[in-house]
Amino acid sequence: MDSTIPHRQPLDDAMTKNAEAGRWVRACAVAELPKGAGLKVELDGVPAIAIFNLDGGIFAIDDLCTHGAASLSEGFVENGVVECPFHSGTFDIRTGEARTFPCTEAVRAYAVRVENGDVEIWLGEARS
Repeated sequence: MDSTIPHRQPLDDAMTKNAEAGRWVRACAVAELPKGAGLKVELDGVPAIAIFNLDGGIFAIDDLCTHGAASLSEGFVENGVVECPFHSGTFDIRTGEARTFPCTEAVRAYAVRVENGDVEIWLGEARS
């Protein structure tokens, strides 16, 4: 594991022992991530995901705003929050929590790890 890039959540025993509950999927290379902005990735079988590089920390949330059909990866990023480009509601990039109106429903946040320079996302049951 590349220890120079912090990741959202560490790999835990439940993830390694229960492969049927989900899997790690390569999303992009770390080098592809713009600093302080989002990158939209589309993976088979799941909605689009927005990946962010915040001061070297890699975070991933659903790309689709819960308030309207807007891509969060295209939103303005500041202080760990992304602003929806349609109605200016905001979400916490680290947790997916809706921060400001009109957004009231959180987006899903994904576990992320970095392996050999690649960003991998845990696709499976959401982690609390």
